[in-house]
Amino acid sequence: MLDNEKIIRNAYQVAEDKNVAGWIALFTEDGTFTDESVPYTYRGPDELGLTVEVYAKAFPDMHRELHRFYVVGDVVIVQLSLQGTHLGTLELPSGTVPPTGKRMDAPCCDVFELVDGKIKRFDCYAEGSVIAKQLGLA
Repeated sequence: MLDNEKIIRNAYQVAEDKNVAGWIALFTEDGTFTDESVPYTYRGPDELGLTVEVYAKAFPDMHRELHRFYVVGDVVIVQLSLQGTHLGTLELPSGTVPPTGKRMDAPCCDVFELVDGKIKRFDCYAEGSVIAKQLGLA
C-alpha cells in the first residue's frame, strides 16, 4: 500500500520547487484542483500547472508551512500556512492583482483524494479574507 502522507508531502515539495511538469504528473488524467478562495476549479494538464506558475510569479518566495496531516484511507487533510511576499502580479480568474510588496502568512486547509497513488481531487481552502487583509486589499 502506498504511503499517502508521503505522496502528499512530495506534492508540496514539487510545488515549492516550482516544477510545473512534475506537479501535473502527480494528478490522475481527470484530476482537479479547486481553489476555494477564488473559487475556481482547474482541470487537466493545460490548467493544473497554472496554479504553480501563478503563485510562483506572484510570491517568488512562496512557502507552505505544513502543520498537521490527517490520513483516512485515500483522503489526506493538511493544516498549513501559506507564506510569501507579494512581489509579482497575481493572475486570478476574477482579474489581476498588482504587487503590493506585502507579506502573507495565512491559514489554509487542503483536502486531497488519491486514486492509485495519484491526486484525483485537491480542494484548497486558503483563508482568502486573511490574505486580502495582509496584502492590503481589504
